[in-house]
Amino acid sequence: MRYDQTCMRRSLGFVETPHKMVQFMVALAAPQVPQSTVLEPACGDARFLTAFTKAYGKAHSLTGVEIDAHTLQQTKASIDPTVRLIQADFLLWETTERFDVIIGNPPYGIVGDAPHYPIHILKERKGEYKRRLLTWHGKYNLYGAFLEKAVRLLKPEGKLVFILPATWLVLDDFIRLRRFLAEHGQLEVFYVGRVFPKVNVSAVVLRFTRGKRGMRLYDVAEDKWCTHIAPEPAVCRPDYAGELIRFENDRTHAFEKSGTPLGELFAIRFAARSPEFRKSGLIRITPRMGDVPVLTGRNLSAGQIDYETCHSGWWMRREDAPRLRPFYAEPHLVVGHTKGTRLVCAMDWRGYPWREEYHLVPRAGVRVDWHALEAYLNSETVQKYLYTLYRDFTPHLTKTMLARVPILPVCAR
Repeated sequence: MRYDQTCMRRSLGFVETPHKMVQFMVALAAPQVPQSTVLEPACGDARFLTAFTKAYGKAHSLTGVEIDAHTLQQTKASIDPTVRLIQADFLLWETTERFDVIIGNPPYGIVGDAPHYPIHILKERKGEYKRRLLTWHGKYNLYGAFLEKAVRLLKPEGKLVFILPATWLVLDDFIRLRRFLAEHGQLEVFYVGRVFPKVNVSAVVLRFTRGKRGMRLYDVAEDKWCTHIAPEPAVCRPDYAGELIRFENDRTHAFEKSGTPLGELFAIRFAARSPEFRKSGLIRITPRMGDVPVLTGRNLSAGQIDYETCHSGWWMRREDAPRLRPFYAEPHLVVGHTKGTRLVCAMDWRGYPWREEYHLVPRAGVRVDWHALEAYLNSETVQKYLYTLYRDFTPHLTKTMLARVPILPVCAR
């Protein structure tokens, strides 16, 4: 069978790093000792090691680790022969060495079954990854595993510079990783935005120094990273302990104090998922008299629900909906899950079945003005608050983000 390098790289989570971003990261990784030991995990063509040599000379000891033998063979033919290249799965690589500098672009993707998860080629190794790593949690992305392993290979005061999707800053799946990083060193996070051509990922560069403390968040988006490093952090947390990393400021703090966190007033429920509908025996693809469509996020817009269009392709009796989720039977507020970090919501007064999306159910004793709440949550005030804090870190509004939105007394108490 003919070797397809592009297909192999994609299946291993490879995303090519732009040249200018490599230069920016190499500048952040300036060596602190005359003869540094430098490691590039998942090195591919070893572009970071090559740029490091050009910037700081050949006095340093350079090592690259790459899982794909074909890629490694090509790299050996084109790189300085003094660079040590090792064929190995970085996450399973056994070494007693420790490094002054670790730099690179780890693979991105979730390990699991095809075709649902991109990195299915490593599925059989997932159990061993989880056994070796403390931070694996939920639908863990492979880049988080690389980050933990790399931190463990740093010398005291050693420096790590990785470019990563911004999702780890806020997703609950990375709570263990954030705490791990906070316990072991200092985080300097540079928000660089969408720097990968044709890849819908918002990125950050992390410079991590082992043995120091605190977190600093810099805003260097919109190609500012091409020319300079932001001299002042937008957020500085000397006491950082693994919390969400957000662009918080005095105004966002004041706004959050102006009301009660949404999660204290409402239980945030998630609607039935596709497998539940399929197993229920309640749906059909051809409607019968009296059936209603199963609604999705495409039926939801700010202050309005399209009850007519069947985007899901499924129909069922409305009176059967509570058999999947009891709250379907009662009027409640539906909040979009896949609208980016915007909050889009509308009241479902009819009690239709929904596939996914968030559903707000008042906690015992809470009195709600549903019309006021709907208007407030869709307001530009709330949208500005969310964008200020979370930019485009994630394509989904998370439950944790939603739970922290302050609710004014006029809406619910």
